[in-house]
Amino acid sequence: MAADDIELMGRYVAGDAHAFRQLYRHVAPRLLGYLARMAKDRALAEDLLQLTFLKAHRARKAYVRGADPMPWLYAIARHAFLDEVRKRKRAKVELSRSESGPPEPRAHVTGQPEDVAADAEPSHDPALAQAALAALQSLPPSQREAIILTKLDGKSIAEAAAITGTTPGAMKVRAHRGYVALRKALGAEGGRS
Repeated sequence: MAADDIELMGRYVAGDAHAFRQLYRHVAPRLLGYLARMAKDRALAEDLLQLTFLKAHRARKAYVRGADPMPWLYAIARHAFLDEVRKRKRAKVELSRSESGPPEPRAHVTGQPEDVAADAEPSHDPALAQAALAALQSLPPSQREAIILTKLDGKSIAEAAAITGTTPGAMKVRAHRGYVALRKALGAEGGRS
């Protein structure tokens, strides 16, 4: 598949509009799944996907021909997501400053998505699947992202590190800490049953 992505991206950068449509159809579902799990909101993820491709289009001349475009596209998607988080935090701070009274506590970017469970692998125990998704959403963002990239999206540690702009060692640590926290959370859930 990477060879197809590389070939399509090369043709797109060279000006082939048909290649862009093919590339979009091929990679958009993967990027959308990643963004939906990160943003926790399908509508926001779809907006971020469009923003990702807009930014990729503007930066297409910077793409290194012959390289796998997926880490590059994931990095753009990640930055679009982080920009949105920062923008929403700034808006909340400005809103709380303009209102009289104490500022409201900061919340996550959005609510729980209805479609994340649909993206997950089928499970024999729906309650366990829901508990796992809830535990995943409770992780710190860097650990959640490491698990999403490596386990849910099937990226290697090196690919996940390239996407997030960190080292493979740091990615291993984030993923390991995330796994430990998930096991602990799911162990606690299992004990309550």
